[in-house]
Amino acid sequence: MNYVITPMTSSHLDQVEVIEKICFDDPWSRRIFEESLVEPNTTNLIAQDPAGSVLGYISFTAILDEGGVNNIAVHPACQRQGVASSLLEAFRRYGRDHGLAYLLLEVRPSNQSAIALYEKSGYMEAGRRKNYYLNPKEDAIIMRLELTPCT
Repeated sequence: MNYVITPMTSSHLDQVEVIEKICFDDPWSRRIFEESLVEPNTTNLIAQDPAGSVLGYISFTAILDEGGVNNIAVHPACQRQGVASSLLEAFRRYGRDHGLAYLLLEVRPSNQSAIALYEKSGYMEAGRRKNYYLNPKEDAIIMRLELTPCT
């Protein structure tokens, strides 16, 4: 699959919103995405094919020496083709390039395919947040990736 990772802009939001609604029971609103585009500590990236279609996206925030994934999704038709791995790799590179010590994300325990992807990317379980997700109610597994200057 041919695509590039590029910064998300407001012109991508129609497509991002469609993916968000397909992928999540409790999707982010368009307003949340719009606000994230102007938040100074937040970076939003998309995977885009040559025709301009958004295949997936990641939003993350960096504060001090910590980076955290706010949201990541890939259109179901494009899953298991390396898009999410590429987005996570872009996040890791950003973290390394900006001197972050570690990266965090949360995932539902029921989302075994995402957990496997995160573990493959080097993340390890670091804890749990009780009843973190609301629709449906579920804990969150906190996963952490330690960064060193050469990772």
